[in-house]
Amino acid sequence: MHPLKKNRPLRRIVLASAATVSGMVLLLSLKPHTSPALAVGTPAPARASSPAATGSAGGTTGSRTVTGDLVDTRWGPVQVRVTVENGKLTDVTAVTCPTENPRDQEINAYAIPELRREALDAQSADIDTVSGATYTSDGYRRSLQSALDSAGL
Repeated sequence: MHPLKKNRPLRRIVLASAATVSGMVLLLSLKPHTSPALAVGTPAPARASSPAATGSAGGTTGSRTVTGDLVDTRWGPVQVRVTVENGKLTDVTAVTCPTENPRDQEINAYAIPELRREALDAQSADIDTVSGATYTSDGYRRSLQSALDSAGL
């Protein structure tokens, strides 16, 4: 009898088991990239603004401090507060940013000052993403835009 014609049940069992294990590994690796809490979404708190000096509520004179929306990101919430004087953005402060672990703190230590500098230079929310801090940059930009909208810029 020819060697290829022999019945080899053990080889078939091993191949079938390997195929099943490979299929299960592939299926289990297809997990969602966001946590269920973020996928459902939680409503952001209402924007708060407080005039710091005299000036009209929608005008560009005087000094105003406005806090942007709280933006949920994959790694935690981000919120920005801006100060506007005479229609010009004079200060940007990160009120809330992800700080749950040392890596978040390390990333934000270099990303937040860079985002602040870019926002003040651009005088808008049209700023670049900081490499390595993509989610924080996106949340910062969205919160900054909501604060600028509230300030009338």
